Amino acid sequence: MTFNGWIQILVYCGIVVLLVKPLGGYMHRVFGGDRTFLSPILGPVERSLYRISGTSEREEQHWTTYAAALLFFNLAGFLVLYFLQRLQGSLPYNPAGMSAVEPGLAFNTAASFMTNTNWQNYGGESTMSYLVEMAGLTVQNFLSAATGIAIAIALIRGFTKASGKSIGNFWVDMTRCTLYLLLPLCIVLTLVYVYLGIPQTLSAYLDATTLEGARQTIAVGPAASQIAIKMLGTNGGGFFNANAAHPFENPDAISNLIQMASIFAIGAALTNVFGRMNGNQRQGWAILTAMAVLFIAGVAVCYWAEASGNPLVHALGIDGGNMEGKETRFGIALSALFAVITTAASCGAVNAMHDSFTALGGMIPIINMQLGEVIVGGVGAGLYGILMYIVIAVFVAGLMVGRTPEYLGKKIEAKEIKMAMLAILCLPLAMLIFTAIAVVLPTGVASMANAGPHGFSEVLYAYTSAAANNGSAFGGLTGNTPWYNITLGIGMLMGRFLVIIPALAIAGSLVAKKTVPASAGTFPTDGPLFVGLLVGVILIVGGLTFFPALAVGPIVEHLAGIHGQTF
Repeated sequence: MTFNGWIQILVYCGIVVLLVKPLGGYMHRVFGGDRTFLSPILGPVERSLYRISGTSEREEQHWTTYAAALLFFNLAGFLVLYFLQRLQGSLPYNPAGMSAVEPGLAFNTAASFMTNTNWQNYGGESTMSYLVEMAGLTVQNFLSAATGIAIAIALIRGFTKASGKSIGNFWVDMTRCTLYLLLPLCIVLTLVYVYLGIPQTLSAYLDATTLEGARQTIAVGPAASQIAIKMLGTNGGGFFNANAAHPFENPDAISNLIQMASIFAIGAALTNVFGRMNGNQRQGWAILTAMAVLFIAGVAVCYWAEASGNPLVHALGIDGGNMEGKETRFGIALSALFAVITTAASCGAVNAMHDSFTALGGMIPIINMQLGEVIVGGVGAGLYGILMYIVIAVFVAGLMVGRTPEYLGKKIEAKEIKMAMLAILCLPLAMLIFTAIAVVLPTGVASMANAGPHGFSEVLYAYTSAAANNGSAFGGLTGNTPWYNITLGIGMLMGRFLVIIPALAIAGSLVAKKTVPASAGTFPTDGPLFVGLLVGVILIVGGLTFFPALAVGPIVEHLAGIHGQTF
């Protein structure tokens, strides 16, 4: 580790913190229906959309109606994307002549982009036409991100409304999120990326002659616009197969910094929205502090592991850090930082090959995902995920002092605890059961590029990434097979909707409860004690659930490397 590397990490953290309050304030006005500087332009568009869809910003929904609208909307998005892929060969804007995507891969990709996972069992520049990229994948990048944010806002209303029966209007929340937040920011980011050299064109792929005289086809396309929402919406799907390691997606250190800041911007700012909506911004800062503690710890371990290098390489008399699978324009510090950011959020974009990380360096991204990606997390998903842990934390605090647990004046009772545990436990259910089956099933083992602990880690990483709706991968696993296409797709759906529905149920339960005034015995939830309790609950619940699997893979691999053994 170097002083310069830590300076870069701290500069990034400072930029994210500076974005929290202004972006949080803007989002608070947007979802509160207040006037913003974009209202004169977008207000008429917003009202027209409500008239066309037969709803109104004054119309409120019960949590079951909100959930039903969300599920049908996402089902429609899944079907549209699936059939776009299946009909790709007959559709326009296909200059490379891409054929139809086979059914298993089309299912996996539709489930992936609809759930904000963006797991890719294909190479983008060799599989998808421009039309599918724009009308299918990019559209779902916007809508899946807006869905996550809408759920977070609905859950916040459950905690902060004095009493009532409704948690908002799904169609209004989706419209405002897309119109006032995602589209304007992505337009600006797209222009910046084009200026930095990222292509944005509908022209055909380019033919070039190399210095050796060989012919080479250079893939281009409408990349900048997709990269803008891929990072801002924590989607992560690469326009090119190499993702953010490709120079057309991530040309230099400036674009790398902008993309890293984009990944955390909305997720971090939502903590400020939470504080503003309950009238105490300290509540939001407490949640962000808990996230920051876990994030900095992960960065420190990952950076240390990668900077320490590979003991097997050191045994050959070669010193230095682990640069395998990393771009020289980013180096070890920014590669480790990007890996922790993208797995702390549900982004999944990569600027280095995670499969080439050291055992302990690669373990940190797995841990981030297995904790439910609540360390800032995906847009919206991180906040409603950590609120599940908060419900458990205040329940534990209530048990310790012998009081009925409450949070922000709302009593936390049996229903909320059951729903929170359902949301938390569905992730290990999808991650560990599918992993256990895949590592003993011949068709699952056949896709593993490595035997032993690292091969196990490849499979564990894949199902962890799918259920956590992350989308990054240990690239040694061949995922484009019927088994992995179907099971990973099912894992994505479980990780998304088995968390969303309990979260909305909690919102509906809490919004119906009256707020209880704080008393002398009320546990304060905006100070260091609560931050420590929350961090402890997250680590204990995650540790008890996943440590055996981690011990089989990354930890055994690390110990074997120390003793000079290979698998």
